Amino acid sequence: MIRTENLTKRYRHNEALHGFTLEVPSGSVFALVGPNGAGKSTAIKIVMNLIRPSAGRAEVFGVDSTRLGAVELEQIGYVSENQRLPEWMRVDYFLQYCRAFYPSWDNLLAEELLRHYELPLDRRLSALSRGMKVKAALAVSLAYRPRLIVLDEPFSGLDVLVREQVIESIVDCTPGATVLIASHDLTEIESFATHVAYLNEGRLEFVEEMETLSARFREIEITLDSPSGLPSGLPATWLDPELSGVVVRFTDSRYEPVHTRDEVARRFAGVREIQSREMSFRSIFLALAKSRRTQCA
Repeated sequence: MIRTENLTKRYRHNEALHGFTLEVPSGSVFALVGPNGAGKSTAIKIVMNLIRPSAGRAEVFGVDSTRLGAVELEQIGYVSENQRLPEWMRVDYFLQYCRAFYPSWDNLLAEELLRHYELPLDRRLSALSRGMKVKAALAVSLAYRPRLIVLDEPFSGLDVLVREQVIESIVDCTPGATVLIASHDLTEIESFATHVAYLNEGRLEFVEEMETLSARFREIEITLDSPSGLPSGLPATWLDPELSGVVVRFTDSRYEPVHTRDEVARRFAGVREIQSREMSFRSIFLALAKSRRTQCA
């Protein structure tokens, strides 16, 4: 559905994106995550042909993103954090105006989205709250049942209820669509993403299915018989090891039950107990970010 190859974007001496290569499978909900300034929005803007890359290329539906035309754009729904709307329009006129551009516009779905979002038809867009403006943008982006939905930080500044409404509409109203979403809201991403790509300082560090990612990360806690220092040469996949009295804690990023226990037994003497705990996506993300900071220090 989307393919990028060695995308690079430079702004004078700053490289916002470097060698970004990615494939977004059809039917997936693909999340781009990473710290602020990691390059997520830059990647999405290049895919949408809002900015041009310094090097590399991007394709959507097999078409070079720099050549996207009406045929492709009428199959893409796009909502960004800072999307500008024609604020002088009333909500009802805004939907009527947009409907003319999309042959596949579904009036019944549009009415359903209006009810679900509780959008006031007689109000100007300029009078709407931040959350209501996002709902209006989503309503016109979903009403024509796009094959591809691209969302750039859609949850930013929204309260919990609005975020839930947004996710419900994306999942329920556009079955079979492919979703590419960049977001800092890791809790919400975890609830519906199927794939995740982690960007850091413009570089893609890993791409993985959510189920696989969740399976390979564990919080490990070791209880020793007596205090001892951390041994040297611990595996690089053991992130942020720390010692507190007789307790050792770390995040295992390549967890395998038997292998992890064998490695612990080989490296620590007097192991009384080993506990492993599943991690939320947010906890995994924080562990990775903390590990990167430690490596750079």
